[in-house]
Amino acid sequence: MNSVSVLATLPRLTDTNGCGSVSETLPETVPETVRGYPLRAFLICLVAYTTAQMDLALFGYAVPAIRAEFDLTLSEVMAIVSIAFLIGGGLLVALGWLGDRIGRLPMFQFSLLGSSILVALISVAPGVMALTVLRGASIAVGGLSYPITGAIVTEEMPARLRGLFMGLLQIGYPLGWALASLWSMWLLTRYGWRPLFLVGLISLPLVWVVRHYLREPARAQAAKAEQAPAVLSDLWAPDIRERAATLFLAQFLFVWAYAASIFLFPSFLRDVRGLDAFNFSLLIGAGNGIGVLGYVLAAWIGERVWTRRNTVVLWTLLGSILFQVLVWVPERFGHILLVYALMSMFFYGSAAVKFAYLAEVFPTRIRALAMTCCGSLAVVLGSAAGPYSVSLAIEAWGWHLGYAVLVGVPLTLAGLLYLTLDSLPSGLEVEEIERRMSQEATA
Repeated sequence: MNSVSVLATLPRLTDTNGCGSVSETLPETVPETVRGYPLRAFLICLVAYTTAQMDLALFGYAVPAIRAEFDLTLSEVMAIVSIAFLIGGGLLVALGWLGDRIGRLPMFQFSLLGSSILVALISVAPGVMALTVLRGASIAVGGLSYPITGAIVTEEMPARLRGLFMGLLQIGYPLGWALASLWSMWLLTRYGWRPLFLVGLISLPLVWVVRHYLREPARAQAAKAEQAPAVLSDLWAPDIRERAATLFLAQFLFVWAYAASIFLFPSFLRDVRGLDAFNFSLLIGAGNGIGVLGYVLAAWIGERVWTRRNTVVLWTLLGSILFQVLVWVPERFGHILLVYALMSMFFYGSAAVKFAYLAEVFPTRIRALAMTCCGSLAVVLGSAAGPYSVSLAIEAWGWHLGYAVLVGVPLTLAGLLYLTLDSLPSGLEVEEIERRMSQEATA
């Protein structure tokens, strides 16, 4: 049988009024197997997403050295992180909207090119203000890889494997941090933090790869041609707004905890556990590398064993418990590495299932916009609020209590919020998911 089948056999919902829907057939094609173009698209997206995360992760390893050069307190350097994410958040919404308007591929190329240049420019930042602005701009442009790669994989993969490959795409998080740790172990310890950011230029050749080896997804082209352009108010349509608000809040709380844990962990290891730059880079890189297993396991369970929603809840709550253990219990390098790796598998690994769930519960016409607002915007706002708030708590209450409470509580709440969302069967075409959710909203 051919690797594609006619989508005319599938029902699809088309928006006629911005929120109402009618049954329609889609004359394009969807793949039945991952072989060929779908696998190629996935691998390109994975490499691009990994390098984008690597570029953004470099800052986390550089935080202690930046504090030392500019004579900043922990809360002051976290204020830079927060302001940068606020700058990035405002820009990112506009860029994500363009992903639905202009197309996936033009914005993907813009993200890769712009992020590489902006990250490299951080190496010559003359002061705190320039550093903050460059960091904010790089967050916005580099963060665009989150909704764009997610939309491409969602729209190109067979339904029965979509969740698995969306989960596998998320291993770009730990792989990016692991790669950044390797650069940090070499450049940061020998030459200081400024040369470290020149690593951002490594992503430039990917612009050519995306331009020549990816295509605009057929679903996105059809939605753009046949339906009204996406607007922000679409997320507040009666059948979408509750889902959008819940996913935004859950993602915000999760990333509050995630960003605070990851950006403050090098300082925790240095100030509390007494590790130098080489050893804390090694520990974080190795822990994230091992943590990849949690992403793969979560993606597989969410696709083959359980529903994605339930897997998110279990992984997030287990991650919250393991984070408490990490802060309070281990003191030796090997013990810290073991607990950190386990925590990464569940805490960070839950993103593998979250990403797939977020991508498939919104209509194709507004998918990039929805992933930007409910995903990327929540990420940047959580990253803006979390590290700074937790740093203030640490300065007031001490490392153990401040770190444990202001990361653990939001993380637990994020997991519990998913219990209020629909527990959808895995393996459904996105058109079928859209039909079901529309029926539930109008019932």
